[in-house]
Amino acid sequence: MHGDETIRVFLVDDHEIVRRGVGSLLDDEDGVEVVGEAGTAAQALARVPALAPDVVVLDVRLPDGDGVTVCREIRSLLPDTRILMLTSYSDDEALYGAVMAGASGYILKQIHGTDLVGAVRTVAQGRSLLDPESTTRMLERLREEAGRKDPLGELTDQERRVLELIGEGLTNREIGARMYLAEKTVKNYVSRVLAKLGMARRTQAAAYAVRLSLGGS
Repeated sequence: MHGDETIRVFLVDDHEIVRRGVGSLLDDEDGVEVVGEAGTAAQALARVPALAPDVVVLDVRLPDGDGVTVCREIRSLLPDTRILMLTSYSDDEALYGAVMAGASGYILKQIHGTDLVGAVRTVAQGRSLLDPESTTRMLERLREEAGRKDPLGELTDQERRVLELIGEGLTNREIGARMYLAEKTVKNYVSRVLAKLGMARRTQAAAYAVRLSLGGS
């Protein structure tokens, strides 16, 4: 933010009536100034860098693109500019995309005027603004994504050991002898390992285990 502490805001929404409404609401506030507006992604990307506002209030849906992409572009050009995403409905995909693109907040257009002003002030101070329900959903999504990226995280220590031995080409009986387990118990472990890795055949798990050992994991 600038030394005079005035929060400089840029509005991006394809509905003129929304821009006017939000603009007049913010301009009526002490210490807040709307310095520009745009109705399309192209206009936003052309105008925002030159103005370097403190906060961009950005619609998720734009006629020539999406707000998430615009958010990412603005954040890469202006790391100090905060983005407040504005949408007319709750959309988990857009929320996830917006936060991953560097947005500081995500609010619905049904928000009360005073709450919108408060949201602008909050993100201008460098704080994050996401409603608790949305945050919970997004954290669950991130955990799911992490689990998919690292399927090994789903395996117990015993299951990892079984996977390693499958990679060494051992049979269930040989694995049982190595781990002091009954062959039937090993078979159950193998079934669980395949299920958790989303694989149908033992040969897939063996190849996966070999790749992991070559990769140094």
